[in-house]
Amino acid sequence: MSNAAQQYIDDMAAKRGYVLDYHKVMAKQDFDVLKAANGLVSAAYLDERTLDRRTKELIFIVSLTVMRAAKGHIQSHIRVALDLGVTPTEILEAIEIALPEAGIVAFQAGFEAWRDVVGADGLEPTVLVHEGGSGID
Repeated sequence: MSNAAQQYIDDMAAKRGYVLDYHKVMAKQDFDVLKAANGLVSAAYLDERTLDRRTKELIFIVSLTVMRAAKGHIQSHIRVALDLGVTPTEILEAIEIALPEAGIVAFQAGFEAWRDVVGADGLEPTVLVHEGGSGID
């Protein structure tokens, strides 16, 4: 592996606050394409422009939820948002925006990613319930 590729991954981690598995593999296997793809991401997402990073993270979380991205991908952006001072409630409210347009299944994917990261718990019913519902109600 080249020193340039390693330095690039290290710089990505520092700037983004995370790197995904595909970033790591592409750095070693096709460094030029990783740099090209990351250039687009930097221009649209990482570089300071009109929207601040907190807002961009919330937008990213919602868009990944709507696209039903991998749980780990959504979680990486939730963690960055938390590190930037976004509250768990603000993140949940953003994920809830997926409900009317993308539906309950997409929402649940984002919700589960959020719940696992922030450690949210719920209330248990005090009446007898049957287990094994569809999970989409």
